[in-house]
Amino acid sequence: MDKIYGRKPVLEILKSDKTVNKVYLLKGTENGGCREIAGLAKKKNIPVQLIEKNAFDKLFFEKNHQGAALELSSADYLDLEVVLENIEGKENKLLLVLAGIEDPHNLGAIIRTAEAAGVDGVIIPKRRAVPLTEGVARASAGAIGHIPVSRVGNIKQTLDLLKERGYWTVVAIPEGETIYSQKLNGAIVLIIGSEEKGPGKLIEESSDYKVSLPMYGKINSLNASVATGIVLYEIIRQRDFS
Repeated sequence: MDKIYGRKPVLEILKSDKTVNKVYLLKGTENGGCREIAGLAKKKNIPVQLIEKNAFDKLFFEKNHQGAALELSSADYLDLEVVLENIEGKENKLLLVLAGIEDPHNLGAIIRTAEAAGVDGVIIPKRRAVPLTEGVARASAGAIGHIPVSRVGNIKQTLDLLKERGYWTVVAIPEGETIYSQKLNGAIVLIIGSEEKGPGKLIEESSDYKVSLPMYGKINSLNASVATGIVLYEIIRQRDFS
C-alpha cells in the first residue's frame, strides 16, 4: 500500500486515473491551503479524513507532508455498472456484498474464496470498511487481480438498484432460517456483514432471504470469511448440482 505525501504530489495523483483509497488532510487546511485537494476528492467521491496536527505529525513522522497525504489502492476498482454489463445475460449471476468488513485479513480471505467460487463481483463500501490495501492483497493470495471489486458510496441504495434489476438479496444473519432450507437459484446477491455489527438493520429488513448456518457447538458464531465460504458453496451446490 503506497502513501503519497505533500500537497502538490497529492493533487497530481488526484488529477490522474490512479485509484485512491483515502485522502488525509491536516484539520483546518480543507478550507485553506488544501482547499483544491479537498474539493477534487469530494468531486471524485474519495473519503477525506481530517486529522489534528499532533496526530497528523505522528502518523506521517519525518515526512514532508505539508498537511496532505493519500493512500493508493493495491488494486483498481471496477465501476459496478461495468460489472453488471459484463455479466448481462448470464443465467445464474452471483454477487457478493460485504457490509462493513474492517479486518484486512478477513477481506482478503473472503475475496480469495469468492474468486475460487466463481463469484461475478465483490461490492464493498467506501466508508467504515477496509479498502483494497496491501494486507488485503496478501491475504487474498493474488485473487484481487482476478475478480472485479466495486466500491460504492451507499450499500443500501446499491442493493435497491440490484433488486430493481432482478437480483434476489440474501443476507446471512444468526436469526435467519437455515440456509439448507432455502432455495437460492437465479441472480443472487449474498450480503455478509461485520462479525461485531452485522450488515445493519435496514439491510437485514429489506433483504429477500435471511439465512443462517446451523450451530451445534458452544460457540454461536463463525469468522466472517469462514461463514462466507460455507454459504457461497451451498448456493453453488444448489445452482450447479441439484
